[in-house]
Amino acid sequence: MDVRMYTVGMIQENCFLVSRKGGTEAVIVDPGDDAPKLLAAIEEHGLTLVGILITHTHFDHIGAVADLHDATGAEVWCPEGELETLHDPNAVMRWEGFGPFRGYDAEHPVKGGDVVSLAGFDFQVVSTPGHSPDHVTYALPDEGALFSGDVLFQGSIGRTDLPGADHATLMRSIATLLERFDDATTVCPGHMGPTTLGQERRTNPFILDMLQNGA
Repeated sequence: MDVRMYTVGMIQENCFLVSRKGGTEAVIVDPGDDAPKLLAAIEEHGLTLVGILITHTHFDHIGAVADLHDATGAEVWCPEGELETLHDPNAVMRWEGFGPFRGYDAEHPVKGGDVVSLAGFDFQVVSTPGHSPDHVTYALPDEGALFSGDVLFQGSIGRTDLPGADHATLMRSIATLLERFDDATTVCPGHMGPTTLGQERRTNPFILDMLQNGA
């Protein structure tokens, strides 16, 4: 597997270009902004974009979706409970100084338990709400990788002071990831640098508190 991380936009969101080493097809996870930069990277590496995967529909994760689709024809997979937000992101979250953002009507709604087969990978869809109402994580267990959006970060967790967010729900989602995947699994997060589940189990204060309290 070849994974390339690009940090884009004013909020420094991470999106990930995923392909097989030596392959020609790629998937991008959470293209939040800077479509020209992402298109140039796809071209530079001789790849054809065959899918756009969205973990959740906050504006910093979907700002380049429509432009990438227009340029490549790649279809979009989006959590089914957040399709309406993707359709009209400006109606849901308005932040002064950001936007407006182009909406998009995703071709493929996804939910926990689904499998998305693209570019030679079978992405397992794991329901991980809490930061947003229908947030999902895309897992590649055979590759030891999670594309976790804004669920889990290095030493931190996703915000829960936004519309539709809930701290207890988010912690249950994190517990699910810790139970389901081994500690060596690489977490490719929506902000900050990559980490592993084991590193977060050992050092993340939110997880330590959860484990110590038996949650």
